[in-house]
Amino acid sequence: MKRIFTVITILISISLIGIIFIQISWLRNMIILQEDQVTDKIQQALNIVGDDLRQYKGNYMSLNRTGNPNALMFDDLTSEFLKPVTLGKRFSGAEIDQKIREAFKKVKLEKMNYEFMLATFSPRTDAVARAERISKNFAREFEDSVNNLQRSYPLFAPSGSAAENLAEDEVLSIVALNWKSFAVKSLKYRILTAVIFTIIIITAFYLTVRTMLRQKKLGEIKNDFINNMTHEFKTPIATISLAVDAMKNEKVLQDRTKISYFSSIIKEENQRMNRQVETILKASQLERQEVDLNMQPLHVHKVITDVVENFALQLHEKQGSAELSLQAANDLINADEVHFSNLINNLIDNAVKYSKENVPLKIKLTTTSSDKLLTIRVEDNGIGMSKETIKRVFERFYRAHTGNLHNVKGFGLGLSYVKTMVEGHGGAVRVDSVLGRGSIFIVDFPLYKEKA
Repeated sequence: MKRIFTVITILISISLIGIIFIQISWLRNMIILQEDQVTDKIQQALNIVGDDLRQYKGNYMSLNRTGNPNALMFDDLTSEFLKPVTLGKRFSGAEIDQKIREAFKKVKLEKMNYEFMLATFSPRTDAVARAERISKNFAREFEDSVNNLQRSYPLFAPSGSAAENLAEDEVLSIVALNWKSFAVKSLKYRILTAVIFTIIIITAFYLTVRTMLRQKKLGEIKNDFINNMTHEFKTPIATISLAVDAMKNEKVLQDRTKISYFSSIIKEENQRMNRQVETILKASQLERQEVDLNMQPLHVHKVITDVVENFALQLHEKQGSAELSLQAANDLINADEVHFSNLINNLIDNAVKYSKENVPLKIKLTTTSSDKLLTIRVEDNGIGMSKETIKRVFERFYRAHTGNLHNVKGFGLGLSYVKTMVEGHGGAVRVDSVLGRGSIFIVDFPLYKEKA
């Protein structure tokens, strides 16, 4: 079973890693593809603007007759008349910006931020001669080639036109700002969906493994419970069987004293099995929360004293002692007397069961009180508990490992019952223990309050 669980866990882990790897690879390829698409769209938008501007290249300047007639000499007038108009003089910066914005909208990049420049340049050196129209932050953003994408469109006079060799060559440059982030943001819903599904897969894997571990743990608890129950029932059954066999003997049948002795053994062992069955039934009732508590004012010191007296014989057998330090100024709480007595009984019984061999058992019960709480401390010098045991000691059917110690009997229900009853009384229980040095159980109960 353990091997199958390990194999299943490994296979699921490999599958999960593979799915996550495929998801990451798919996202990476999708981002790269989107970046390529954004790059192409930026170029398309630039081409749209460039093609629109090129049709105005080479147009000649009309004579301005509204100006001062003495402002231009004939040679200057002739020179200006024969000089084609540059796009920078024909269009304002706002008009060029509007053309670029409309082109970006056509290619569905209306939310893309950009800067632009329209300039004259020398084809021989590919150097900008003069910036004619330039946006505010173009120079700064043009230098940032890591985050921004630069694209240029040369603007020449149409081939074969009269201005082919007369018009100044121009270039339109566009800088797309943070274009990679823009590409990723355009995929945000797809990325979010992929992340959500990955989280769902990881959660499902976690829940699957957790459920398997829990089932494995429940299986171990079930096996331990069956073994404990078999052991607990086997002893009285064997004792009853021996007593019945003995009573069949002719000599025993004629001796009323022996008949009475063996009958008392059968009755005692039968009661013992009955108590064990009742313990299991009570645990089932506690799980279904079917126990009704008969709450009434109760003096804790009296109950503790009575319970300790009942353990006198067991303490004597272990050469042990119980020290009472009942210092609580107020020991009155609202509790069910039967269940409260049982939980104190279980705490002391736990100390007796897990005592050290060949070491006199010492149990100390202390009570203190504050304005609102009564605190009970049950301290022993037993075998103590490990950190793992402390975490699980209040679980149903859990029993601490005792090494080579095999005289600890029970179903692992005592401390689970204690926790359930303490919480049912509105209190809290905690444990402090050191392996090999003993344990301290600390229980807090709210003090009794008279109803107004």
